[in-house]
Amino acid sequence: MARIYGFHPLREALRHRPQEIRQVMLAAPRQHPRRQEIEALCRRGGVPVGPLPDSLRQELEEVVHNGFVAQVESVDPAAGSQSGVLPAGGDPQLVVLLEDVQDPRNLGAILRVCEGAGVGSVKIRDRGSAPLSAAAMKTSAGAAQWVHTERVTNSAQEIDRLRDDGYWIWGAAAEGVPAWEVDLVGPLMLCFGGEEKGLRRRTRTVCDGLISVPMLGRVESLNVATASAAILYEAVRQRQAAAKKSS
Repeated sequence: MARIYGFHPLREALRHRPQEIRQVMLAAPRQHPRRQEIEALCRRGGVPVGPLPDSLRQELEEVVHNGFVAQVESVDPAAGSQSGVLPAGGDPQLVVLLEDVQDPRNLGAILRVCEGAGVGSVKIRDRGSAPLSAAAMKTSAGAAQWVHTERVTNSAQEIDRLRDDGYWIWGAAAEGVPAWEVDLVGPLMLCFGGEEKGLRRRTRTVCDGLISVPMLGRVESLNVATASAAILYEAVRQRQAAAKKSS
């Protein structure tokens, strides 16, 4: 049994998969609009709802939950399993691979970016990556409920599989060419590495090329979540421009 904390993650869980929620516990004021919305979703989904027990309040003193807590079956897809659904407007030809992203808050932030950018699927290298924990779910502000995710065991094999399906594979690395100098239209996989070392050497070698966000200041690199946002929205810009041109 695991937990979800915070209004946005809980709301999306109740909207998307209420059958996985065993109990909702609330400490927000009774007349608060957000509490009323959660209670309405619980009624619609047949989810038990009650007050947050004092014993649990003490246990959660260090957790930012804003009065919204739920007990759920699981918040982490097992290796090789899939979770989430294709987001509204999601592009099945836009895929993200995450490798060794160890901070759950970074993972949650990236999933939020992917949902906003309409990514069709996020593949997470299982070994060395953060689980889709309560912290990741909360940082994603509920977006993790809507992004199709899949745990994979081997990055290079996954890259080869998508390349065989006609995808171009670009890896994010500081030494790469600027993302806006690369054609990011068509079947595309973007690969992002971990906080400390970036993409693994083997993964870099099997990518079609490396792209980057040029740093013009004194800081050497961006946080992986920030870099993924910059590169993904450059891809979105190019793809929307191409769609308008062809229409």
